[in-house]
Amino acid sequence: MFDLIDLIDFKAMLIIALIFIPLEQLLPLHAEQSATRRHWLNDVFYLLFNGIVIKLGMLLVIGSAMFVMQRFVPEALTAAVQSQPLWLQAIEALLVADIGFYLAHRAFHAVPFLWRFHAIHHSIEEMDWLAAHRIHPVDQILTKSASLLPLFVLGFSGEAVLIYVLIFQWQSVFIHSNTRITFGPLKWLVASPQFHHWHHANERQAYDKNFAAQLPIVDLIGGTLFMPQHMPEKYGVDEPVPQLYHQQLIYPFVAVAEPAAPIVEAAPAAKPE
Repeated sequence: MFDLIDLIDFKAMLIIALIFIPLEQLLPLHAEQSATRRHWLNDVFYLLFNGIVIKLGMLLVIGSAMFVMQRFVPEALTAAVQSQPLWLQAIEALLVADIGFYLAHRAFHAVPFLWRFHAIHHSIEEMDWLAAHRIHPVDQILTKSASLLPLFVLGFSGEAVLIYVLIFQWQSVFIHSNTRITFGPLKWLVASPQFHHWHHANERQAYDKNFAAQLPIVDLIGGTLFMPQHMPEKYGVDEPVPQLYHQQLIYPFVAVAEPAAPIVEAAPAAKPE
């Protein structure tokens, strides 16, 4: 399964680059932003070198968790899931996986030690398709595992899981992209740059908002949805996160003795609006 996912990831990334690089030039959200914006090369390192570490980590986490959790899942439940048509499994997989992502993502904002890892992703100050890949391996391993583990444990078919992975791969790049593409009324149903850019906004009213990866309705239910008509003016974090790949990898560990000051302090994540 993971070999096939790796193949899809590689091909998808190549196609995504060929699509989003010109698209961001044709329909830019921030027209003044260059394709070679600050620290873009750093994010290329994430794109090229994070994959194998993340896959190995996910194998360890998901494999260990499944060994324990499968004992508590009734066979009748997995059989019922597998008996459903593929289209229904795919829809359910998107919902179940996004709930898992939402909970893990919210935890990375709420727990100071976890925030140290997630702050790497939030250190992005200019949003584009490449910025989607600046994620610390520990952050990515745990959030992706939280998404995929329920699908494997509940017995969703390999095809349904692959549909979810492919949609997630494309949409995660799209919602970070420097494009002014909107979905109109569908913005409340499908995550868009308007939705996710506010999650990255370094503006007080946007702190601890829009945790879902694909379905804004999950944030609506969780009381964390925030999507005004205008777009953010400022991205990033105020804390001094280093800007080089190797420094960012060790940042959460060398900074652990310092008091964590994530952007969530101003508005606790557990409180809905």
